[in-house]
Amino acid sequence: MTRRFALMIDPVAADAARTDFADTFTAVDAAAPALSVGELSTQRGDGVFESIGVVDGHAQEVVPHLERLAHSADLCDLPLPNQEQWRQAIERAAADCGPGEYVIKLILSRGVEHGPTPTAWVTAAPASDFSAVRANGVQVVTLDRGYDLDIAARAPWLLLGAKTLSYAVNMAALREAHRRGADDAIFLSRDGFVLEAPTASLILRMGDRFVTPAPNGGILHGTTQLSVYEYLAERGFEAEYDRVPASDLTRADAAWLVSSVRLAAPITAVDGIALPVDHRLTADLNAYLLSPRD
Repeated sequence: MTRRFALMIDPVAADAARTDFADTFTAVDAAAPALSVGELSTQRGDGVFESIGVVDGHAQEVVPHLERLAHSADLCDLPLPNQEQWRQAIERAAADCGPGEYVIKLILSRGVEHGPTPTAWVTAAPASDFSAVRANGVQVVTLDRGYDLDIAARAPWLLLGAKTLSYAVNMAALREAHRRGADDAIFLSRDGFVLEAPTASLILRMGDRFVTPAPNGGILHGTTQLSVYEYLAERGFEAEYDRVPASDLTRADAAWLVSSVRLAAPITAVDGIALPVDHRLTADLNAYLLSPRD
């Protein structure tokens, strides 16, 4: 039987001086209604979230995900999450996952319009099977995001560095990629620099040097990308952050989209131009990403 789990959280202040938060959790039927019709997460996408990979009951990269959740909440003027409360919620959700790969989602919403605020919950469900994508890779197209690279600093109200629930643009980008015969997309800034994929970070290999777009142009700093960089550094590779011109995409010796659940998917073509695939390193990366990581 498929195991699914949902837990409503009664948020406490970020600096609450307590160690046990069990009484702030309410397990609910994952298939039953649980939100008010006035909930702003569904009405406006007004909230933030994280997706955490779970492998054989072990939630991966919990601390980086919680730190990013707090960063997103801060950018959106939401109450900061209590890190220990959410860690315990993740632990409880992971304990309900069976063997294999699962995904835990953390959601912090603005709450109910003219009512209680905020609303928070955690879900756990089996992850999709990405084994073929990890082995065979993805074809991508480039899409103009419509902003210059420095827009995040000039217009912070666009919330480009936050992982918000407003994912309509990201999903529209994926549909456009599919219409163009590709599997995924890579956003470009209006002034010609590489940003990120709709649901993943990008890593390029140029010889023995690895590079990812610097996360200061409205790019979400990827937790999986950070893990990959730790692995590459341990193996003695040079792994850097930089401005990446769009022209570098088709000059790369290899490239990957990396994310918490799909893990490392090699890019096989960009806008119809074939890219080399490093199958051995891809297999090594995915073996590492499937190992227990905190």
